[in-house]
Amino acid sequence: MYKHELSIISQAILNEVEGYDFYKMASSQATSEDSKEALLKLANEEKKHENYLKKLWSQISGGAEINIKNIVEAGINIPSPDIYHWGKVDKDSLSMAMSVFSIGMQMEQDSIKFYENENVSSQASRELFELLLKWEHIHLAQFEEQYELLKKEWWSEQGFAPF
Repeated sequence: MYKHELSIISQAILNEVEGYDFYKMASSQATSEDSKEALLKLANEEKKHENYLKKLWSQISGGAEINIKNIVEAGINIPSPDIYHWGKVDKDSLSMAMSVFSIGMQMEQDSIKFYENENVSSQASRELFELLLKWEHIHLAQFEEQYELLKKEWWSEQGFAPF
């Protein structure tokens, strides 16, 4: 059995739950419907990840081998590059949106470090965690891109332009 891998997946599930709770809480603080909708989309993305990982955990704990087939069946795949489209953020929500993305980037960086520091023995386990690493890297890149857009908008609102 993959005892070590199951403990890694268990922690990964907790990380996704914490992300879900954070984005859900942030959505309740949003002042515009666009911001609320974007935050709920982020929360729902974390919930999907949690569900993927729970399904994978269940398969592996039930005796299934770690292989590409059960990874694909769990629904773990590389997300499309534009799952997070924040759109126009109103002036009152701009600082909060920047804070959300800043914290989101930190959560993604923490997840990347978590997967990078785990040592697994089987090739299948390494492939699984490499896929999860790609997952987190794509999210981080998306968050960084959105944060940069928001930062420029915030600088402009503060009169720091041109930049």
